[in-house]
Amino acid sequence: MSDERQPDAGQPLLRLAGIGKNFGPVRALADIDLDIPAGEVTALVGDNGAGKTTLIKTISGIWQPDHGQLLWDGKPVHLHTPKAAADLGIATVYQDLALCDNLDIVQNLFLGAELLRGGLLDEIEMELSTKRTLTDLSVMSVRSVRQPVGSLSGGQRQAVAVARAVMRQAKLVIMDEPTAALGVTQTKVVLDLIQQLASTGIGVIVISHNLNDVMAVASRIAVLHLGKMVASGPADRFDSAAIVDLMTTGTSKRIAAESP
Repeated sequence: MSDERQPDAGQPLLRLAGIGKNFGPVRALADIDLDIPAGEVTALVGDNGAGKTTLIKTISGIWQPDHGQLLWDGKPVHLHTPKAAADLGIATVYQDLALCDNLDIVQNLFLGAELLRGGLLDEIEMELSTKRTLTDLSVMSVRSVRQPVGSLSGGQRQAVAVARAVMRQAKLVIMDEPTAALGVTQTKVVLDLIQQLASTGIGVIVISHNLNDVMAVASRIAVLHLGKMVASGPADRFDSAAIVDLMTTGTSKRIAAESP
């Protein structure tokens, strides 16, 4: 993986500084501070209504914060649209994955960004690029890159969605409940994929209600409660009981809350 994915030494890939978001009288986010490093998995956890979706949509350019600042590689950025976030290198893989079941893997990865040669689709190069990307992500269970996406398992579909983000030069990949509704085997496929993604130098944010999955892959954990960041830091500072305390009450005697 090229060095261009890496931020300056000691500088987080993405920094949220005092991010706030209101919807009328409802305060969805209040002064959120959070650092997202490159090459690490940051788990964002919180109960329903804690502000996870609002925060992710703010990072993804869907909503703009009412106050605060986002810094990318140390430089202030204003993400007014999802395209602005994508152009910067932020890719979000939502639960529905936004895949076309009737198209094969190659067609899904290059949809809207097809390669041409002599005015015709360069099927050979697209197929080779797809195979290289899946190999780099250690995705070995796909029978053929010409397999319709509708025939894939849940874990394989997640892999295709992530591969599309990687192929489009994402530097930060946000995964929303990536193991929801998956069995044990497919969950392991996705967790391995997340770790492989981070090992290439890409920053990863995982939103999940499954604390076993969180503890299995996260190097950092951030806990939201009622729109506030109540704790964040290295994963080894947390255990499942402390995370549950923080999610449900905003505090925990098992751990001292730490600012990012």
